[in-house]
Amino acid sequence: MSFLEIFLIGIGLSMDAFAVSVCKGMTDREGYRISKSLIAGLWFGGFQGLMPFIGWLLGSQFEQLIKNIDHWIAFGLLAIIGANMIRESFGKDEKENASYAFKVMLPLAVATSIDALAVGVTFAFLDVMILPAVLIIGVTTFAFSAAGVKIGSKFGSGLRSKAELVGGITLIAIGIKILIEHLFFGG
Repeated sequence: MSFLEIFLIGIGLSMDAFAVSVCKGMTDREGYRISKSLIAGLWFGGFQGLMPFIGWLLGSQFEQLIKNIDHWIAFGLLAIIGANMIRESFGKDEKENASYAFKVMLPLAVATSIDALAVGVTFAFLDVMILPAVLIIGVTTFAFSAAGVKIGSKFGSGLRSKAELVGGITLIAIGIKILIEHLFFGG
């Protein structure tokens, strides 16, 4: 898998965290501070980098058992995650807590990175170099999340649904590409 493909996956995965960060910026009545962007970036980027690694470890345990259908699994997981993101983009916005406290950020970081765990499982099947991949995903998510807080403080909620829609479409497109490569080009 190329740097560009992993970067695009990182962008797709970061869209949930970006959307939550935008909402955090919008709901914060104290005003924007760079420390809030850094907190959001570290929480979301850290978990988005950690979860694919955990998924990769899990996937590596049973990779040989399903090597012949790994492309279908990768496609299926990415399609499900992407479709869920697209569905959420048309849903009603949830009320967001403006706090950056541990008890608020931990569940948000876990919730926005569960899909990255599934992507990590697919990385095991695709022989992805995991350390550069999780670094790319983590840094990408850090940047999008940190920017999201700033953007949210300046603009509004219209970005949330658009971010989830773009992220979902990106993940589905990458899943289709993986499937086509394996089926038609022996990828």
